[in-house]
Amino acid sequence: VGTTSGLAAVAQETRTIPIVFVAVSDPVGEGFVASLARPGGNATGFTFFEFSAVGKVLEALKQIAPAISRVGLPFNPETRSNISFLPVIEAVAPSLAMEFVKAPVRNAGEIEVTIAEIARKPGSGLMFLPDPFTIFHRELIVGLAARYSLPAAYVVRPFVTAGGLMSYGADVTDLYRRAADYVDRVLKGAKPADLPVQQPIKFELVINLKAAKALGLEVPPTLLARADEV
Repeated sequence: VGTTSGLAAVAQETRTIPIVFVAVSDPVGEGFVASLARPGGNATGFTFFEFSAVGKVLEALKQIAPAISRVGLPFNPETRSNISFLPVIEAVAPSLAMEFVKAPVRNAGEIEVTIAEIARKPGSGLMFLPDPFTIFHRELIVGLAARYSLPAAYVVRPFVTAGGLMSYGADVTDLYRRAADYVDRVLKGAKPADLPVQQPIKFELVINLKAAKALGLEVPPTLLARADEV
């Protein structure tokens, strides 16, 4: 099962059938496992993102668009893992000379209104957390960012393939590849309780030069050199 919301739904249905999860942000904090080293129940798997890593997303956005002084973060408050990311961003933003604006959204209409509101103030940019809700609405979000000329940073690659500026986050394909080994071990008799929850080991920085050009941005050579794909 993928994502925190997916795991929450499945975990409500069974405490006995083995579950291998992928891309869950905070399995300990959400109560799905007792600890990363010893999950203790019927679920184990792979986390998606260390909370501290969201700071690197903000840093990369500042490098690409140094004029940004204010970053708006539209997020779905009903996605529980989002709340755990907010203190990290609140701590990092001032060190980058950025004002941080939290903007709860629950549907497409609220996304449109919120991004338009953020765009009214000069020097604004956008950031989005790993959330199935915003990923589902990625075409809308990327289109609005382009319409209002807002530099935006994402943590999953699909936003960039949809035309977004940049993303930095775990390689999800690698997580599923590693999860296949856990599924194999469970089917051969291993217990999820004894298989440690593993964290990402492969991250990717993806930069869209076409989007940067449309925004009038010059991507620094140092950032291009770090990118896994341009």
